[in-house]
Amino acid sequence: MMHNPKTYRRLAASLRPLLILFCLSGLLACQNKAARIKELQQEVWKNPQDARGYMNLGKEYARLQRYDEAIRSYERAIGIEPGLDEAYSALGAAYFDKKEFSSALHWMQKRVALAPDDSLRLFDLGNVYFQLKQYNDAQASYQKAIDNSYSFQEAWYSMAVCFIKTGKIDEARKILKWLQNKNNYLAVSLERHLQDDVPEKTGK
Repeated sequence: MMHNPKTYRRLAASLRPLLILFCLSGLLACQNKAARIKELQQEVWKNPQDARGYMNLGKEYARLQRYDEAIRSYERAIGIEPGLDEAYSALGAAYFDKKEFSSALHWMQKRVALAPDDSLRLFDLGNVYFQLKQYNDAQASYQKAIDNSYSFQEAWYSMAVCFIKTGKIDEARKILKWLQNKNNYLAVSLERHLQDDVPEKTGK
């Protein structure tokens, strides 16, 4: 099959403006991110005792996956306003995203201590325990989340995975039956865990 060089040249010529536009868009996005960081840095320099300013700066760093700088900003916010609930949450999330789960645990525990009946906080704490392979502690956190919000389907699912990890297969299967009537996506995912993770000797 013969190819016409003129056809390729015309195609390249037609695509060139799009490529230039794409490159310019990427450059502008980078410039905008840098400008936003600089703007937030100037705000905290002007108002060094404004915890909110450091929180905003930390969130922008975290959005750019610059987690070490985000963590320093959140710590400054706590230094200004000890017990700042939002900063505890942000620190826990930043360490979690860095996969430094032991550090994340410290802040997630503090976060739960401020609102021990908050199901979402308990769920997040359970997720940290899960990453640390502390499955019994994770299951206990998920159970508390469910106790405060019975229809919390993600907590049921996560607790079932903990049951699989600890060999409590019958308990996991009971949750699977419940999820099959509530959330097909989670039910299918849990069924896959049961198929892939359960040793043959336990039966499937």
